[in-house]
Amino acid sequence: MSKHLPEPDLDYLKRVLLEMLAIPSPTGFTDTIVRYVAERLDELGIPFELTRRGTIRATLKGRQSSPDRAVSAHLDTIGASVRQLQDNGRLALAPVGCWSSRFAEGSRVSVFTDTGVLRGSVLPLMASGHAFNTAIDQMPVSWDHVEVRVDAYCTTRADCEALGISIGDFVAFDPLPEFTDSGHISARHLDDKAGVAALLAALKAVVESGQQPLIDCHPLFTITEETGSGAAGALPWDVSEFVGIDIAPVAPGQASSEHAVSVAMQDSSGPYDYHLSRHLLKLADEQDLPVRRDLFRYYFSDAHSAVTAGHDIRTALVAFGCDATHGYERTHIDSLATLSRLLSGYLLSPPVFASDSNPANSSLERFSHQLEHDAQMESDTRVPAVDSLVGNKN
Repeated sequence: MSKHLPEPDLDYLKRVLLEMLAIPSPTGFTDTIVRYVAERLDELGIPFELTRRGTIRATLKGRQSSPDRAVSAHLDTIGASVRQLQDNGRLALAPVGCWSSRFAEGSRVSVFTDTGVLRGSVLPLMASGHAFNTAIDQMPVSWDHVEVRVDAYCTTRADCEALGISIGDFVAFDPLPEFTDSGHISARHLDDKAGVAALLAALKAVVESGQQPLIDCHPLFTITEETGSGAAGALPWDVSEFVGIDIAPVAPGQASSEHAVSVAMQDSSGPYDYHLSRHLLKLADEQDLPVRRDLFRYYFSDAHSAVTAGHDIRTALVAFGCDATHGYERTHIDSLATLSRLLSGYLLSPPVFASDSNPANSSLERFSHQLEHDAQMESDTRVPAVDSLVGNKN
């Protein structure tokens, strides 16, 4: 592989990120952002298809079609839905995705009814210090202890109904994006719109470089990752390698950084593939990209949903470093630029094992060997299927 990867257009990355953040997309309410990303793929000349519900399955054509690989980022975000129209004219909420009501309190939101959009604020049940004093501090943190105050005349359940509000209406939380001169990017919903922006920038860089991948690559943009099903129905091809793109928590006890990219070795669903993960680490090392290994205990990704759906695939996860995940999140352009470069390198790299094109191999000769990983990877790329494409990797 070339020692010089195509450079991502960081102005493009930041622009598409800002535009995506402006599009509300809690899980189940993703049609608009699907259209937006599909338009970006059209601009790049990358063909795609849509599933019934809106997962985008694109193809960056390689010099051969098997074994092929997929890279996946998700368009959906956390949010909420209306659980109850209360007698006081306010709205009880149920979370969409797994997140704490602690991060919802004080937020400005949009309530999407069947007939329009209403604005409002999420408040604790005791919201006035002048009325409740220190009793506010004794309130539990739970979704049962917050409510939406709608910005309309709405003091009874009947008022809610007259405004067209119904149980199940989606509630989207304002992203409040801010891009600072220091390179920091703060907003809600960087998970995973920042990952999507990095993938789009990597695709743009590869297409504009004129370099063709060695094997077919399938960018995926899923719409239900936050609720668990993600990439479950997204792989109609014979994919052998699946790399998820997501968020790396920066917190005490974690190795991730806002200025680097993390390769997750394990999450709550178990370890990622030994060989594919080390392939990504090696690519980062060859390009002097700042990379961290990390383990995420309370986390799973699109890769997990693809495996549980029954796909026989190698999986790995690359993630941008982010502080306060599922809250008011912050990353740095360093991490997103590094992620985009690593993705470009992966798209242009040889398959981890060319022999994966035959998933039902009855011989042990080509089967992987973790204790001899590097030597076997070098040997495996010399099988006839890809030898003429790879040439001298050094």
